[in-house]
Amino acid sequence: MAQSRTTRVLIYIFLSVITFTMLIPFAWMLSSSLKFNKDVFTFPMQWIPKEPRWANYSIIWTKIPLAKFIYNTFKLAIIITVLQLLSSSFAAYAFAKLRFPGRRGLFLGYIATIAVPWQAYMVPQFIMMSAMGLNNTHMAMICLQAFSAFGVFMMKQFYESVPDELREAARIDGLSEYGVWWKIMLPLSKPAISTLIIITFVNTWNDFLGPMIYLTRTELKTIQIGLRSFISQYSSEYGLIMAGSVVALIPVLAVFLSLQRYFIQGIASTGIKG
Repeated sequence: MAQSRTTRVLIYIFLSVITFTMLIPFAWMLSSSLKFNKDVFTFPMQWIPKEPRWANYSIIWTKIPLAKFIYNTFKLAIIITVLQLLSSSFAAYAFAKLRFPGRRGLFLGYIATIAVPWQAYMVPQFIMMSAMGLNNTHMAMICLQAFSAFGVFMMKQFYESVPDELREAARIDGLSEYGVWWKIMLPLSKPAISTLIIITFVNTWNDFLGPMIYLTRTELKTIQIGLRSFISQYSSEYGLIMAGSVVALIPVLAVFLSLQRYFIQGIASTGIKG
């Protein structure tokens, strides 16, 4: 008993050290965002500035069209997240609960696309988008990311843990397959949905290479491309760069904190069946 308690304490100490180590860069970024450029790299490090420069957070909005970049990123992140939720949950229900010819082969073929790196097909993909006239539009990003093989796989794993008796009872009550999916499966899959929302929103928000390839007009750029453009123009404005990075981090942090209580439950529940 005492040995088990000691082991648990050591594990907690180890995890606390790892967590503290991972949080140091974020603390440094927040601290630097409130400093003058000359004070960012002073040694020894001054974690709490004596004279915080709050003006960094107002100046960054005037240096670049930050509001427009944030709006574009929110627009893409929300639309893509909603479309992935609908397409992934709908396809996952069909693969998990319906029986049709070729179901297993089709699912394996679709999931196999996860193993193909995006760099292997981004050139023909770009040519296809250009031929469709979608280059330099947000629609290109939406069409390319509205479907997710990983999302289908994760939702399917969760749906397989839902007893078939619930679906049969709903069918007896007169619900169609669409009704079962909408009224039974979706309400029960909040943990998996929350997990998929976090993963999709964060990936879309932090996407750099996709917007860099398809979005060249300033009024269409996302926050990641906007910050990169700012760094290339004002590479020595360290305080402003850190202030912009903090602003870009806030929405991701808000989404994670609002859904984090479902996150671990969703990861655990989607791994019940293989």
